[in-house]
Amino acid sequence: MLPPHTVPPVFILVRPQMGENIGAAARAMLNFGLERMRVVGPRDGWPNPKAVAMASGAGRVLDHAGHFADLAGAVADCDFVFATTARGRELVKEVVTPERAMEMTRALGAEGKRVGVLFGPERAGLENEDIVRANAIVTVPVNPEFPSLNLAQCVLLLGYEWQRQGAGVPPSVMELARTDFASREEVERLGDHFEERLAAAGFFFPETKVEGMKANLRNMWGRLGLTRAEVQTFHGMLRQIAYKLKQQGD
Repeated sequence: MLPPHTVPPVFILVRPQMGENIGAAARAMLNFGLERMRVVGPRDGWPNPKAVAMASGAGRVLDHAGHFADLAGAVADCDFVFATTARGRELVKEVVTPERAMEMTRALGAEGKRVGVLFGPERAGLENEDIVRANAIVTVPVNPEFPSLNLAQCVLLLGYEWQRQGAGVPPSVMELARTDFASREEVERLGDHFEERLAAAGFFFPETKVEGMKANLRNMWGRLGLTRAEVQTFHGMLRQIAYKLKQQGD
């Protein structure tokens, strides 16, 4: 959910060659809530039937995509422009990661600024004459021996970073499957039950180590983050073991 008045970035595909890649890029954009696409000088013309077929449910991104004959026109209304490239350039530019680029994009968008992100053609990527129109370069930390990314893959990476930073989704969530974490009291009672059964089995020996052994067990129970269902399962296991041992003793 965007803050009020935040302007999302526009993804600009510069001289894309394959309609399938344009369609796949549209799908990647819509996956992460981005719908502003511009296409500059596509090799196979515009609109592109193969792009439409590949876009599938993301056809509306293509329906509203801007078509430009040159890059100058595509970035004319942008306040800040990123160029995605993995190759070294003889240009003085700030180089940022996708994460940092989208952090900057959100900050600029919150101020009402328009941000454009350039993606180059599949075969060779952006040329220097394209990159000079950008304020900064975005480089993905990939394998230096094979740095080339598919157009749609690159769009996906930037789209993911845009959405991730604004979604408010925690990096880790415990799915509790219709139960709750056990309270400290419930964990303590489980510890008592284990100590009782282990003591009856002669586990705590020698006497000089008993205190430390019990402390280690208590620490383990506290560290595990047990659910109420798991605590009840442990109680049931101990009761069943004790029952079977009693039967054997009789």
